Amino acid sequence: MLKNLLIYLTHPHVGVWNFQSRQVDQISEHLPQLQVEVCQNSNEFKEKLPEAEAVAVWFFKREWLDSAPRLKLIATPAAGTEWIEVVPREGLDILHGRFHGMMMAESVLGALLYFCKAFELSRQMQAKKKWAQREISEEITSLHGAQVTILGFGRIGRTIAQVLKPFGCRITGIKRILKEEPPNFFGPNDRVVAVDQLADVLKTTDHLILVLPGGAETAGLLTREHLQSLPSHCFLYNVGRGNAYAEEDLVYALREGRLRGAYLDVFGTEPLPATSALWQMPNVLIQPHLSAASPQYLDLFVHELIVKLKEGI
Repeated sequence: MLKNLLIYLTHPHVGVWNFQSRQVDQISEHLPQLQVEVCQNSNEFKEKLPEAEAVAVWFFKREWLDSAPRLKLIATPAAGTEWIEVVPREGLDILHGRFHGMMMAESVLGALLYFCKAFELSRQMQAKKKWAQREISEEITSLHGAQVTILGFGRIGRTIAQVLKPFGCRITGIKRILKEEPPNFFGPNDRVVAVDQLADVLKTTDHLILVLPGGAETAGLLTREHLQSLPSHCFLYNVGRGNAYAEEDLVYALREGRLRGAYLDVFGTEPLPATSALWQMPNVLIQPHLSAASPQYLDLFVHELIVKLKEGI
C-alpha cells in the first residue's frame, strides 16, 4: 500500500479543474492511512516530489523523474496523453481519467439538439419579437432516423452512441482496428466499421462526430475531399482533437455550403487565434475545450483514483 499522495491540480481559468478540500476529504474517508498533501504551485510540488510515492497532476515533465526516486504512480484526470511526458514502466504506473464519456456525451447531445431544433434561429427571431413559425419549422430536423457517424469509436465514442440511441438514430462507429464486438445496445441498423470504409460512410452521414485522439496517426485523417463528400445538410461535431483536419478545409466546407454547421470544442491551435475565420461564422458553435467540464469533474477522478490506490499498485 502506498504511504503518501502528492496532489498538484490547479487551473488558472476553470474553477472545477482545481482540487478542492472536499476531494481531500473523500480520499481520507476511504484511505485514512494515506498521507495527502496538496500543492498550489509547481515550485512547491517539485520541492516535495522526492518523497512522493504517488502524484495527481495535470502535467508531468520528463526531467522530474530524476527527482522522484520513490514514485510508483502518476495519476491525471486528463484523458489525453500529451501532458504526461513519461510512459509506464516497471515499478511506475500511469493512470489517465476514464470518466469523461458521459459529460462529453451531454455536450454533444446539446449541440445536436441546438442544430436540429434551430435554436439559434429561434433566438434571432425572439430578438426581433417575431412569431416565425414558418421560418423556424422549415429548419427543424430530428435525430429520429438520422445517420450518425462517430469517427473514433473508443470508450468515449461508445458512451456518446449509447446516449444517442434512445432518440432513434442509426449509428455507425468507425475504428482504426476492429477488435471488439459491437455494443449490446446496437440494433440491426447500427454497425462498427474500419477506417478504410470512411469515405463510403461519409456520403450518407447526417451528423459526423469526431472523438479522435491526438497524434501522428490521426493528423489530417479527415481530408478536404472527405469534407466535400459529406451531404450538404450534414453537421460536424469535434470533441476529440483539432489535428484531424486542416482548419482552412473546414472553413471552406462551411463557407461554401458543403457542411450545414459545426460544433467545435477543440482546435489545432489553442486558444483559437482571434484571426481564425471560425469566430465569425454564423453556422459554427464554438466552445473553448470544455466539453468534459462539470462541477463533478474532479470528484469522478477521485473515485477512480481511490479504486486504483486501494489496489495497492
